[in-house]
Amino acid sequence: MGERSGRSAGICKLLLTTEHRPARALLAAVAGSTLTAAVGGLGARRAPTVYKHLDKPGWAPPPSAFGPVWTGLYGLMAVAVYRAWRSNPERSAGLVALHGGQLALNASWPWAFFSLRSRTAALAVVAALDAAVAAEVIVAGRRDRVAGWLLTPYLAWSLFATALTAAVEDPTGARSASDPSDR
Repeated sequence: MGERSGRSAGICKLLLTTEHRPARALLAAVAGSTLTAAVGGLGARRAPTVYKHLDKPGWAPPPSAFGPVWTGLYGLMAVAVYRAWRSNPERSAGLVALHGGQLALNASWPWAFFSLRSRTAALAVVAALDAAVAAEVIVAGRRDRVAGWLLTPYLAWSLFATALTAAVEDPTGARSASDPSDR
């Protein structure tokens, strides 16, 4: 695992520090969103079955809404981080780290909610994600106003996901925030 993560860090460094930085940075941004979607998708393998059995509030979206929404959001994330990076590539390490951190949290939520079936863990992950995305909106927006605006639908969706995660109940016995065995 350590060798693989070291290799990934080396690839990211290469992508962001070679003479072809703009094209490679855009490729890295798209790859980051794509990898996040793939890892999150693996965690959400059971989502259709789990989501169908949840007691959801009336404002919960239909299952068919999630794919198109996430496709659009991942595209906006990639363009936003690229635009923010492009404004000052030499001073982008913090931005790239923040973006990578929120992508990791994003990919973790489906694992917590659909695979572990732990609403408590999912709420912890999504709360951290909310904070990371809000920070990225601010950091990216200071570098490139459009980049900040491109991330606001993602922040809105993340906050909505937090509310939905808190509101659902799982009658099939999955652990929830009110379940003492989940602490």
